[in-house]
Amino acid sequence: MAKSYKELMNDITTFIFDIDGVLTDSAVFITTQGEMLRTMNVRDGYAMKAAIENGYNVCVISGGSNEGVRVRLRNLGITDIHLGTPDKVATFKEYIELYHINPESVLYMGDDIPDYHVMQLVGLPSCPQDAAAEIKNIATYISHKNGGKGAARDVIEQVMKVQGKWMTHFDGQHD
Repeated sequence: MAKSYKELMNDITTFIFDIDGVLTDSAVFITTQGEMLRTMNVRDGYAMKAAIENGYNVCVISGGSNEGVRVRLRNLGITDIHLGTPDKVATFKEYIELYHINPESVLYMGDDIPDYHVMQLVGLPSCPQDAAAEIKNIATYISHKNGGKGAARDVIEQVMKVQGKWMTHFDGQHD
């Protein structure tokens, strides 16, 4: 019998997130100069920072490339940031090999077709509520939150609560 998503959360050591549609709401604001602007949720940021402080691996793999996004993620303490990635599976395999991570201990959150094949390789494939139907069909966990609206916070908080690590060292600081 397959494990429930809550049982699978016990084994998670690593969070990997897509950006557009997961850490953002998929909307892109385009300036008159052609710059594409995105918004990111501060609660997602707080949770990613808390995960890092609690010893979890946090990685971002995205086909998009935006230096503002890279700066934001670095400010949260994320060092494994892979932007402009044409082959997410290859990047995923390189990442887990580099850090000797068991794929079964990875929670990957994606929202669209480019995430499909990576999600098939991890222990806990997950997605935001507003993900593409094909992604929802293979996700073990579908957040009740939409992309860019707290979906990353939702999965991180749930994993950390299951493992007894949520709010164990609250310092009162925000990201």
